[in-house]
Amino acid sequence: MSEQLTHLDQQGHAHMVDVSDKNITKRTATAQAILTMQPATLKKVIEGGLPKGDVLATARIAGIQGAKKTPELIPLCHPLMLTKVSVDINVINDCELEVLCTCALTGKTGVEMEALTGASVAALTLYDMCKAVDKGIVIRHLALLGKKGGKSGDWSSQHVQG
Repeated sequence: MSEQLTHLDQQGHAHMVDVSDKNITKRTATAQAILTMQPATLKKVIEGGLPKGDVLATARIAGIQGAKKTPELIPLCHPLMLTKVSVDINVINDCELEVLCTCALTGKTGVEMEALTGASVAALTLYDMCKAVDKGIVIRHLALLGKKGGKSGDWSSQHVQG
């Protein structure tokens, strides 16, 4: 692991990292967010019984859109030509949903921030779509699960759920 923060120059000023000399490689990253809600809320999500419509489809689309807009939200992220963004939403138990966002590209910089942003936006959309019936939903454990490719190589989290 690098001991230096790459987004700071020699004077400690924030800057965008120059990736011009990096090799073009295939890069992927997967991030996770967990939502906890009332069992009755989760049942309505699964059965499609919420007033705002198809909660899961809307959250998937929002996550994809969020990943694509990452450089507009995170100031020092490079604009990337993503070749894949997938958002999967899985039931963990009677009161928890897992959001997984996977991003991929062939390029000079990684897609970790895009995966994290996609998982975040999908989770926030789930909250927004369900808040009319459950304002106590908790979004927790936003984490990078793994990444592949690039100069630093492959990395995997030891923690699948928090």
